[in-house]
Amino acid sequence: MAIFSDNFREQVRAASDIVDVIGGALPLKRAGANFVTLCPFHKEKSPSFNVNPGKQIFHCFGCHKGGDVFRFVQDYENLTFPEAVQRLAERAHIPLESEDNPSAQQARGLKDSLLKLHEAVCGRWQNCLANEAAGQVARDYLARRGVAAEAVKEFRIGAAPEAWDDTVNWAKAKGFPAELCEQAGLIIRKEETGRHYDRFRGRLMFPICDEQGRVIAFSGRVLQGDEKVAKYVNSPETAIFTKGRVLYALDKAKRAILDAGHAVVCEGQLDTIACHAQGLKNVVAPQGTALTPEHARILKRYVDEVVLCFDGDKAGRNASIRSFDGLLGSGLAVRVATIPPPDDPDSYIKAHGAETFRGILNRAEGYFDFLLKHLVLENDTTTDRGRMAIVRAMGEAAQKTGNAVLLDTYAQKTAQRLSVKVDSVRTEFRKARLNALPTREEASEPPIEEAADPETRPRPSGTELWLLKLLLLAPEHAHFAAEHLDPGWITHPTVRRIAALHFSLGTDVAGLISQFEGDDFARSLITECASEQRAIPEPEKQLGDVILRLRNAAYDSTMAALSATLSDTTLPDEERVAALGEQNRLRGAKRQPLHVLGEE
Repeated sequence: MAIFSDNFREQVRAASDIVDVIGGALPLKRAGANFVTLCPFHKEKSPSFNVNPGKQIFHCFGCHKGGDVFRFVQDYENLTFPEAVQRLAERAHIPLESEDNPSAQQARGLKDSLLKLHEAVCGRWQNCLANEAAGQVARDYLARRGVAAEAVKEFRIGAAPEAWDDTVNWAKAKGFPAELCEQAGLIIRKEETGRHYDRFRGRLMFPICDEQGRVIAFSGRVLQGDEKVAKYVNSPETAIFTKGRVLYALDKAKRAILDAGHAVVCEGQLDTIACHAQGLKNVVAPQGTALTPEHARILKRYVDEVVLCFDGDKAGRNASIRSFDGLLGSGLAVRVATIPPPDDPDSYIKAHGAETFRGILNRAEGYFDFLLKHLVLENDTTTDRGRMAIVRAMGEAAQKTGNAVLLDTYAQKTAQRLSVKVDSVRTEFRKARLNALPTREEASEPPIEEAADPETRPRPSGTELWLLKLLLLAPEHAHFAAEHLDPGWITHPTVRRIAALHFSLGTDVAGLISQFEGDDFARSLITECASEQRAIPEPEKQLGDVILRLRNAAYDSTMAALSATLSDTTLPDEERVAALGEQNRLRGAKRQPLHVLGEE
């Protein structure tokens, strides 16, 4: 994982105005000097999500999420911190530190050129579909399939003309080198002659985008011709496209996936588009492959549950089963929605409506219930061979989870379904362990310590919270606070750390937040206090009053501890005298005004 220097992070932060970044994702409305909107991280009816352009921070007064521009991108896009830095660096066109050598610059240059080429050819095919005679067959096909114009526009669907050299000639006219088009997989070089011809001809073109919405590849569906021709032709893997790492429509679905709490995985582009067109936005599809472990890791960044919704026939059921191994290692919970054959999601929605289809998704059964039903359909339960095949397949699948409760649950269900003794099935399940695959890649790695849940941490007292607000909202008085406040008087450890760093670093709010990477609670406190809307009259006087209360509370606590010590009848006389003397000193000190620390 990339590690960026402090200077690089600050360069990216300075180039990423938080209002521009958040405003690109959410509709911001000005409210005084700040901006507000509905919080994307929890359900609410009135806006409590506050963006402060002056301090370059955000804070939600409803769910208490807060932080700087990096934290917003992390939480909104479900990225790691290095990934968020990289995403913002790319947005600001800042070369990554690791790309300062010639080979890295060359690779970055190739990727940029491929992205530019893909964007341009996508527009070319969109225009063909919308305006050219060569797009008529594709327009007729979309009309028959009931794909609305809004969906065509949203998913940027296009049409590749039925010609061997349309893309070759277009690229030449636009100044794109043939070698670049070949690297992109758009054209193919014929070995015998050295001449190029188009990969995509006479096809409906679906752009494939990365999570940022950039076109990185295409999938072309045949519209007419020989049945021997492949129904779909996809871009080959390139410097910007690896099919096992890309999910179709994830760029459009990721926010809805987070809101729904689960992702729905369909089999193809038209199924996915049909779902989105009916308001079911949490739907994605793999790129002509079974779901891979990399697909699963991507989905796991967003949710803990996946609903598989493939075609209702035997091939669709088999696709669901093939996808399970890819999902298993990520720890995702898997359910399967069964579409009545011969429909697929697209045809079912058009025949029965979105709400009926939504009901199927809501009733999706657990993967192992689905698997047991499938195995019973595929095997003759009246024969020993059929029963043995069912038990063996169920045992091997269940063993892959490594979950003892699940193993026992499905041993019982399998035994009940086959009318055999459960102990016999448990014995067979134990034998299946030898054939089970490893369930988690982390098995050979040391366990990762999870961060404490911020919601379980005690909130600071009102006095300490107000101290933090004064320190962050009136930084011109930080020198006064540093001279008069002993951090030991602060009882809450997080507030104490924030105050100590504020005094020692003298940094701005965004810089202070950067010191608490990985500590959501600390960042939330900082942004909550720095986002205080009320004006603070006489801040230095208030700061003095707050510090005085903290000092006296600390003295009271110490005196109470001394009283407990003095109640011990076995306390030696010299210790008793010292404790009484300290109590008297503290009583006298409480009557005194604040002094600069270190003064007698």
